[in-house]
Formats: sequence, C-alpha cells, structure tokens
Amino acid sequence: MPTILRKDGFRIVIYFDDHLPCHVHAISGDSETKINLGDRAHPPTIVEHRGKRSSALKALQLVVEHQNELITAWEEIHGSL
Repeated sequence: MPTILRKDGFRIVIYFDDHLPCHVHAISGDSETKINLGDRAHPPTIVEHRGKRSSALKALQLVVEHQNELITAWEEIHGSL
C-alpha cells in the first residue's frame, strides 16, 4: 500500500489489490476515511468513515485539493480509468 501523500497529519494511500471505482484511504491518528476520487469532471466524495466527522471533512478537503495527482497515482498503480 503506497503512501501517495502525507499532509496535515494524514496519510493518503492506495492499496495495490484494490477495486474500482478509484478511491483512496485517508488515515490519521484517530480516523480512516475512504474517498472516491471521482474523475476530472466530478469531485471526490466520502464513501465510508471511522472516527471523528471533522477528520473526514478535513480528509475530503485534502483529497479535493490533490484530486488530479491522486487520480494519476491510481492510474499508475491500477491502469487507466
């Protein structure tokens, strides 16, 4: 599971053996949030979350800010969408 991004106390990871739709896992000390990346025309969305709601919202904002970079990483690991 490569860590694609570390920022603001979060690790954003993509698992090698994961499935579509393309998504990431945002992990912090007190939570884990699964976020669909959407595509370059649609924004990311939260799929599931464990922990504080405020952490999920921060994770979503981080993924929104880095959406294109994360989609590119997903494509490099799993192939094109």
